[in-house]
Amino acid sequence: MRLIRGLHNLRPADHGCVATIGNFDGVHLGHRAVFKRLLARGRDLGLPATVITFEPQPLEFFRPAAAPARLTRLREKLAAMRDNGIERVMLLEFNPKLAALAAEQFVQRLLIEGLGVRFLLVGDDFRFGHQRGGDYTLLQQMGADAGFAVDNLHTITHNNARISSTRVRAALALGDLAQARHLLGRPYRFEGRVGYGEQRGQTLGFPTANINLHRQVSPLRGVYAVRVYGLGAMPQLGVANIGTRPTVSGRDDRLEVHLFDFNAQIYGRHLAVECCHKLRDEQRFDSLAALQQQIQEDAAAAREWLRQHVR
Repeated sequence: MRLIRGLHNLRPADHGCVATIGNFDGVHLGHRAVFKRLLARGRDLGLPATVITFEPQPLEFFRPAAAPARLTRLREKLAAMRDNGIERVMLLEFNPKLAALAAEQFVQRLLIEGLGVRFLLVGDDFRFGHQRGGDYTLLQQMGADAGFAVDNLHTITHNNARISSTRVRAALALGDLAQARHLLGRPYRFEGRVGYGEQRGQTLGFPTANINLHRQVSPLRGVYAVRVYGLGAMPQLGVANIGTRPTVSGRDDRLEVHLFDFNAQIYGRHLAVECCHKLRDEQRFDSLAALQQQIQEDAAAAREWLRQHVR
């Protein structure tokens, strides 16, 4: 998959494609259905399937405090697109210059002159350009003049409700990992590199792998039984805390994973942490001794759940 970071990195060979535009956070089953349609049209026309997406996501630029929790960091999203057959990704930095670009200029510079789009797949409620001035009708009008077709994304449903990133976030917020898995088409995982923490877990007798979430808000909080991938052929089992660590006055969201029956230095390793079962919400304890006791209980509960449910 070719990643094109901005219009200035376009090559002559990138001209001519079928495309879709969106955030595609989570790359859930609805997104994957869109990609399947796009790839089919690309095969019909003999053109590569291109996804146009943004970093940061527009709401993170306009209203960072109100932006929804990220389901996937950029690296995970790009990997999922590649795994679903997407051939090119046009990654646009969402900055003041792009936010100020008129809708007509967006179409002319990016879709017509830049990518040479022959077929565009978007939702009929899609809005774009300065002050959201562009819509589906404008795309159809400009497409007719420029020679590219515009088609509407059909709604993809699960249990008679639209599959969306919002529904995935809502399921995760409730700890309903089974529902999230149905919507995503796969178990929910965090990915990241193991970094150095404050060594507090070691002091408490439960050393942890600390993983930066690379997002302003986590879609999950609490304590979970987990499977961890990236440390060998088989996943490692463990217990994880996701949150701010209120007992020690933490402020930023962090993922801390204690691996069972594991003793090796793994700083710098890239791991995928699959949240299998929620044990409890994160809470503040009056002392480190109380926290240590709870961690022991959490670890025992996670071991038992994993023993019964993971083969």
